[in-house]
Amino acid sequence: MKLHCCYDAIPTSSKLVIFDTTLQVKKAFFALVANGVRAAPLWDNKLQCFVGMLTITDFINILHRYYRSPMVQIYELEEHKIETWREAFLQYSLNSLISITPNSSLFEAIYSLLKNKIHRLPVIDPESGNVLHILTHKRILKFLHIFGSMIPKPRFLQKRIEEVKIGTFKSIATIRETETVYDALSIFVERRVSALPVVNEQGTVDTLYSRFDVINLAAQKSYNNLNMTMQEVIQSRWCCIEGVLKCYPHETLETIIDRIAEAEVHRLVLVDTEDVVMGIVSLSDLLQALVLTPAGVEALFS
Repeated sequence: MKLHCCYDAIPTSSKLVIFDTTLQVKKAFFALVANGVRAAPLWDNKLQCFVGMLTITDFINILHRYYRSPMVQIYELEEHKIETWREAFLQYSLNSLISITPNSSLFEAIYSLLKNKIHRLPVIDPESGNVLHILTHKRILKFLHIFGSMIPKPRFLQKRIEEVKIGTFKSIATIRETETVYDALSIFVERRVSALPVVNEQGTVDTLYSRFDVINLAAQKSYNNLNMTMQEVIQSRWCCIEGVLKCYPHETLETIIDRIAEAEVHRLVLVDTEDVVMGIVSLSDLLQALVLTPAGVEALFS
């Protein structure tokens, strides 16, 4: 990863959406849905530079903050411009855009993603100031997966997941079928997790509700109905809920990496033989274990 630069991981062709900060919030989120992207760099015409990113986290924060507010109606927020919303939220959001250059190493990119606890890292050409691509954990792991097939595999890849303890095994954030969409938003905001296993009374899981599912509330214009239960959401399929990909304690690290890379998902749910949740193995966990820890950089996230 230290020998390969960010440019090496950029695909030959990909979609990039950029928003001006004067765009209405509603139009911006509809545009994310229409283009099938999860984030967009923000351009400030007055400053003539990129000032941040608009992500699904922003949409979640808006809904969570104002859904039960007696002062502000959700439909009023729709008319807000991105710059107006950013001014209101800057007191507890990142003020500056974290980016990387195309000639920086992929090791630096992984370090930046994990250290700053972000999921998207814009690659900006220092000469032109243009955004070339948005690097993600998923893209880097895919590159590592392809590149790794050409070099000898480390022996620790054959160890079982229960041995290496890679992932989160304590205080797992889950949501019950009887809880609401608003409850899910609260957990996303408070726990800063990216997905929630939906569990039944027995504690078993067969569905995930992720941050990306929330953006479909914009597409469906159903963000005024956040009191719907998870069970109702699943039954009506009012948004594109992803199925849950599982892994088991006896499976090897190599098996898990292959599964997560081929399925192009962000995490696997670790379960026992009864499908009861035991933990979560995320892309961040894998990149930490495969790249940073062997280089002597200890865990950057909790």
